[in-house]
Amino acid sequence: MEPPSISPTSPPPTQPAKYVYDFAEGNKDLKDLLGGKGANLAEMTRLGLPVPPGFTLTTEACRAYLATGTEPAGLRDEVSAHLDALERRMGKRLGHGCDPLLVSVRSGARFSMPGMMDTVLNIGLSDTSVTALAAQAGDERFAWDSYRRLIQMFGKTVLGIDGDRFEHALEEARHAAGATSDVDLDAERLRALVATYKRLVREATGRDFPQDPRTQLDLAVRAVFASWNGDRARLYRRQERIPDDLGTAVSVCAMVFGNLGPDSGTGVAFTRDPATGHQGVYGDYLPNAQGEDVVAGIRNTVPLADLERLDPASYHGLLRIMETLENHYRDLCDIEFTIERGTLWMLQTRVGKRTAAAAFRIATQLLDQGLIDEPEALRRVTGPQLAQLMFPRFDTTAVDAGTSVLGTGIAASPGAAVGAAVFDAATAVERAARGEDVILVRRETNPDDLDGMLAARGILTSRGGKTSHAAVVARGMGKTCVCGAEGLQVDTAGRRFTTADGQVIEEGEILSVDGAGGTVYRGRVPVVPSAVVDYFEHGTGTGDDDLVRAVDRIMRYADRVRRLGVRANADTAEDAARARRFGAEGIGLCRTEHMFLGERRALVERLILAETDAEREAALRELLPLQRGDFSDLFAAMDGQPVTVRLLDPPLHEFLPDLTDLSVRVATGDDPHDRALLPAVRRLHEQNPMLGLRGVRLGLVVPGLFAMQVRAIAEAAADRRAVGGNPHAEIMIPLVGTVRELEIVRDEAEAAIDEVARRRGVALSLSLGTMIELPRAALTAGHIAECADFFSFGTNDLTQTVWGFSRDDVEAGFFSAYLEKGIFGVSPFETIDRDGVGTLVRTAARAGRATRPDLQLGVCGEHGGDPESVHFFDEVGLDYVSCSPFRIPVARLEAGRAATARTHDA
Repeated sequence: MEPPSISPTSPPPTQPAKYVYDFAEGNKDLKDLLGGKGANLAEMTRLGLPVPPGFTLTTEACRAYLATGTEPAGLRDEVSAHLDALERRMGKRLGHGCDPLLVSVRSGARFSMPGMMDTVLNIGLSDTSVTALAAQAGDERFAWDSYRRLIQMFGKTVLGIDGDRFEHALEEARHAAGATSDVDLDAERLRALVATYKRLVREATGRDFPQDPRTQLDLAVRAVFASWNGDRARLYRRQERIPDDLGTAVSVCAMVFGNLGPDSGTGVAFTRDPATGHQGVYGDYLPNAQGEDVVAGIRNTVPLADLERLDPASYHGLLRIMETLENHYRDLCDIEFTIERGTLWMLQTRVGKRTAAAAFRIATQLLDQGLIDEPEALRRVTGPQLAQLMFPRFDTTAVDAGTSVLGTGIAASPGAAVGAAVFDAATAVERAARGEDVILVRRETNPDDLDGMLAARGILTSRGGKTSHAAVVARGMGKTCVCGAEGLQVDTAGRRFTTADGQVIEEGEILSVDGAGGTVYRGRVPVVPSAVVDYFEHGTGTGDDDLVRAVDRIMRYADRVRRLGVRANADTAEDAARARRFGAEGIGLCRTEHMFLGERRALVERLILAETDAEREAALRELLPLQRGDFSDLFAAMDGQPVTVRLLDPPLHEFLPDLTDLSVRVATGDDPHDRALLPAVRRLHEQNPMLGLRGVRLGLVVPGLFAMQVRAIAEAAADRRAVGGNPHAEIMIPLVGTVRELEIVRDEAEAAIDEVARRRGVALSLSLGTMIELPRAALTAGHIAECADFFSFGTNDLTQTVWGFSRDDVEAGFFSAYLEKGIFGVSPFETIDRDGVGTLVRTAARAGRATRPDLQLGVCGEHGGDPESVHFFDEVGLDYVSCSPFRIPVARLEAGRAATARTHDA
């Protein structure tokens, strides 16, 4: 029967997917397909470096396998074809009983995930081929050692047997032989150990260890594919924000052996010191060993420099290859190598992981060497790395015997804080005023704790997460914070807490809190200060001058190329001054509710309790000069730069006692003030206050409140002009949902400004805008722009209202389950949700600018200091981001990186 003809309009036949690539077919740019290991093995092969031959199964094959639980059609045949080619090239057959070829099976994802997925070495060994390997190598001990390694790795990785069972058997063999190391076990002991391992496999699985080499290979490949979804790999990806849907490639490589005697070995080398960035010879070498021995730490390695004495030819050959790779990749390279009886083989290279300090140093070193240009140097460092350099850190190597670990929690705000434990804000303020360093310990914090948080060196809570009140406020203030230390039972009334193992810590005892790692110590851990903060604060460094110079050089370039402005979230003159030293170009958010705490709460209570216009106006008159003084200080600290003042935003009941506590006091006591306050607290109590009487609604419901604040701003601006200053005030009206709300408040504000201008005889030009923090405001932004000089996106509340999540409660509840199930890769309160919240920001920005082309656009939520979010805000065309003072350098750096990424991608 004739095959059907193909008409000219028919689509061409679909080509079968290609799932396997020989090393010679790939290159370093195919990491999405071949994974990092496979792509770099291919690149080294193309460079003519000594790489054992092999082939790579692609990430597409992995994804297909994980989706169906079976190998995709055609994969087995492709593997067979590449295996045949490998056997012809090596002149050996896999697992053959006379002259066996052995291979390794290694994972290799697009992004480096060291130690997170599985590897199996020596595939092809069996009861038959082990004898052939011994004859081939002329070393019976080597052959049986390689066989026991295969069964141990295969049993744990492929068959799922508890690895401790093999380790116990190995330890018993060493003990019986009186050996201190695996190397001291002779061939007979190793042959017996293989028999023990095979018995363990039979007992654990009900099956014998597979003797067919192709079965070993196929099972190992499937196990490495499956390890992509292993618990440790998933946890690592969440931590590193690596997508779950990439899959891993698998590289099958001819074995070369570092355990063939004293003229063999294995090692890891770095082209520069990954800890400091300094140039030199860095790495470890282990004679007579296979690769996993180095990373497993079962034997002590020797410094790489010792290889020059042990094997000069291999050592100098390695140095030449290291230079070749660094020049080719134009970066620090991490290299794995094996020496087999004096012959050097390269098993892996990758751009090496490094510390934050090394990243900045290496970027400027490579720039000086002409290997990279300034835009690339900027792209080589990141905001999180800069943040690490800015916080003090503990020197855990100098911990004395009186220090112990009390527990761990969530590393909410980096830094190292040491101080006496205190359990309420008032005590924190009192002891700090005496010059003491304190750690504020609470079950959770609330706005009443702000004074204590300001006074404390660090904050420790037993509840809450990275976006809890304690975490958000601490990051904003640059305070060290550990949240959610659930193992600590905090008794605030008793002024103590109890650890999981029963230790009781009383008030006054010294604690050390590590905000970078989440560890809480009893006692004093030595702190190493940050030279980079000294540089930002004072233009000088302390000690690490080359690091400071590297940071300064990259920051200057980032400032030259960035398009986004960077402002600060600051409520006090002190914060504003610090922000300016850190490079802030104004204040993007001044939260006036923070100015009403402490002694001023009594005035707010009077305002709430006022029953007549006269009583209310009297309270407002007393608040006016206090507010004017606040704004005068801010305008002085930021003279010549814009200062965006948000009118009062939080629910009024936050300034009042808790309803339940007050009801109990009234029922059990006889305080006339409490009795007078209770009806007002009941009247203002709301079940969901964050969606209640707050923001613009306060200005509409409480007559004169917003007008008083606007008048104070205008008078402070007039005072500043009178002394020759140059204030730039921007008044932000919060929580607007409809243009009519904004129109009413704007009319009242403009009347107050005009009245001050006439009375003072000065021209005042104050901008009036709004905060876009409700979905309706974003969707009707075109109308709202008719009445606004600027938009500032409040992405904290916008995220809450889009998702229906409470920022303060979400991480204490179901959020961890969402992360575990992969619904979120990262909290939307940490990094902007591009698809949801981001779409609203983009929509509102476009609509606002369509109505008013000169509309100024900024963001003042916590996302303004988040590196990934900064790139998004640059992409959608905002004019500036605003963040806490300590995050300003990070935002500046990332704004520069966003600009270079835009031009690089174009």
